[in-house]
Amino acid sequence: MTKLVRAFIAVGISLCAATAWSQTYPSRTITVIVPYPPGGLIDMVARIVQPRLQAELGGTIAIENRSGAGGNIGAEAVVRAAPDGYTLLLGNPSLGISPHIYPKLSYRPLVDLTYVGQYGTVPNVLVVNPSLPVKTVSELIAYAKKNPGKLNYGSPGYGTSPQMSMELLKGLTGTFIVHIPFRGAGPATAALLGGDTQLMFDNLPPQVEMIKSGKVRALAVTSLQRSKVFPDLPTLDESGMKGYQVTSWFGLVAPARTPREIVLRLNQALNRSTLDAKVHEQLSGRGATVIQGSPEDFLAFVKAEIEKWGPVVKRAGIVAD
Repeated sequence: MTKLVRAFIAVGISLCAATAWSQTYPSRTITVIVPYPPGGLIDMVARIVQPRLQAELGGTIAIENRSGAGGNIGAEAVVRAAPDGYTLLLGNPSLGISPHIYPKLSYRPLVDLTYVGQYGTVPNVLVVNPSLPVKTVSELIAYAKKNPGKLNYGSPGYGTSPQMSMELLKGLTGTFIVHIPFRGAGPATAALLGGDTQLMFDNLPPQVEMIKSGKVRALAVTSLQRSKVFPDLPTLDESGMKGYQVTSWFGLVAPARTPREIVLRLNQALNRSTLDAKVHEQLSGRGATVIQGSPEDFLAFVKAEIEKWGPVVKRAGIVAD
């Protein structure tokens, strides 16, 4: 038997095994790693979709929070996991930003991960502690210019969409506001409520109830269109920063080399889950725009994100250890 024939036989056996494997998938618990603590958008989205996704797959899904390094600790755990569809990542904007911020990043987002499908996108919202004497973006900018270095803003960590939202604002307005990174949006929000920081950008959904209750004061959203949840809240584009646009996103990601059959199974289950009326209502009611698409659509989106944030990070001079 020639080497070529043996190679063809090996490939055929491998393909048959992969097909049989996908037909029994999942046969045990799937772990979805959320790379931030409980309480933030990524965690919230994972738990909203979890019950329906379990039903679609006919298996059990466990949510595991692994925070730190702007989402990179959780991402690295998935990169190192077996490519069998049982360890997944709740992907987010850090995958498009971290390559530019962390010079020693231990993984390559476009090489070491497989993109399954997007859940959707949400705008970020600029919120301040009610004790801060500003009610509009223009008042905030004026206050910051009169008090350079005296305002602290919190973020879920380096390389996150909320941090980049503030750095973009600072660059456009020439203001000096001190960055205080936390291990997730929950701790950052707690610091804002406690007065340790005075302002922050956050994904809109976790802030909805606090805005409505008056625990924080919202000044603007980062999308070009106003949020349907807060139609009276202006955009930053409307507030004097023409063209300002930042959206957070979330999607399901697997280790590289995960079998194509399993990736497609997960993608189809995810798309059906986010179309479910209850899930769709929960997501859209918190300001999210639900997205349906293929693995290829998601990969193209992440590539565009990586290209987009490179110049912004370079201009801001942001480098994390």
